[in-house]
Amino acid sequence: MYDSKSKKAEEFISDEEILDTIAYAKENRGNKELIQEILQQAESFKGLNHRQVAILLECVEAQDQEVLQEVHRIAMKIKEHIYGNRIVFFAPLYLANYCVNSCRYCGYHHSNCEMVRKKLSQEEIKKEVIALQDMGHKRLALETGEDPVNIPIEYVLDSIKTIYSIKHKNGAIRRVNVNIAATTVENYKKLKEAGIGTYILFQETYNKKTYEYMHPAGPKHNYAYHTEAMDRAMTAGIDDVGIGVLYGLYDWKYDTIGMMLHVKHLEDTFGVGPHTISLPRMRFASDVELQDYQNVPDEIFNNIVAVLRCAVPYTGMIISTRESKENRKELLRLGISQLSGGSSTGVGGYADRADGVEESEDTAQFQVDDVRSLDEIMNELCRTGYIPSFCTACYREGRTGDRFMSLAKAGQICNVCQPNALMTLKEYAIDYASEETRKYAEEVIQNEIPRIKNEKIRAKTIENLKEIENGKRDFRF
Repeated sequence: MYDSKSKKAEEFISDEEILDTIAYAKENRGNKELIQEILQQAESFKGLNHRQVAILLECVEAQDQEVLQEVHRIAMKIKEHIYGNRIVFFAPLYLANYCVNSCRYCGYHHSNCEMVRKKLSQEEIKKEVIALQDMGHKRLALETGEDPVNIPIEYVLDSIKTIYSIKHKNGAIRRVNVNIAATTVENYKKLKEAGIGTYILFQETYNKKTYEYMHPAGPKHNYAYHTEAMDRAMTAGIDDVGIGVLYGLYDWKYDTIGMMLHVKHLEDTFGVGPHTISLPRMRFASDVELQDYQNVPDEIFNNIVAVLRCAVPYTGMIISTRESKENRKELLRLGISQLSGGSSTGVGGYADRADGVEESEDTAQFQVDDVRSLDEIMNELCRTGYIPSFCTACYREGRTGDRFMSLAKAGQICNVCQPNALMTLKEYAIDYASEETRKYAEEVIQNEIPRIKNEKIRAKTIENLKEIENGKRDFRF
């Protein structure tokens, strides 16, 4: 039985409710009046429920161009209203690739004899972090396999402490997000105490039967324990959590509706929806047969992104370097607000790159598609009118959980995000940018300063920008 407030995974992610919702959407595919009501609700920044999302997904499948043009227009309007033209940057940092799970789609699976297993020492982590700081990154997402012996929680906690301790030239990692396997309330409390930003965990697929097939052995096989992880994290005091599915494992409509049920569960149970939604698609990985998985074409995938932006206007939406540079450019238009850049999915890959050593693919979780450097991506974004941002102010100012959501839902978060983005862009331009990228970044800053509506904040931003030119760093509102 479906119950959004239940603590049981099979009840707040109800297979029966998802199937009924898909059937309901099919019956109403041609209901123009209902579709118009849904679009009007989305355009009012109120978000959509899972049944409304399902109807729009039917329009995606039917390639109803008239409806989809409206969805795109509204998605772009929502993003502009809440996020403006800011794009937040982060980088994944892979600490270790040991794993006891047997996930069929992942290069880390324990029986993969092609995978060279590696775990970074704290000294090696320092080298990785310095390399990332020298690129300009301020925000990381820690990634590991699941192995209680080789990668205990104590190792993750020590690594976080190491990362925050490193100050190299003008560089510093100001926010560490963590993407590790589902764990206990006690361990989530330890992560909270260590000062993490967002706790991230992908569901992979919400279909229980497919989930168990994709995870035939290892602790990740336990569907309920994995699906209920965000409840334990939030119970432990982590109020910023990030969810996501891996498109290609199962039917894209089913998993998108399942994700919407998860959003509703978090909102109804804790009063706060997900801080981020990640949208990865299947990519080539070591010892994984890509043809065994469902292909989600660009046209469908991009429309899913636009529908989700209409459905969860307040949530950061993330696209990684799994996607091509061409498609990432298109996805920015349709609602994506966070990007990874210059990423390595190998263990120790950033230090190798900094030392001029060719990155080895035998430790990588999956193959990336957008292989541009961070500076190349920054260059393109600045040239096309975006504000690349390395801001981490909300986390450090306590604007997390319901405090962040209330500002985002009211469209007020831009009052601090825009000036913070400009100040971090200024830091990047001075400390890390190529000459050409610096020129474009400065043009963006000068164009955007007059658009800061609050006169006092605008004046203070101008003052802080001058202080950054004089060598000072880390200003924030």
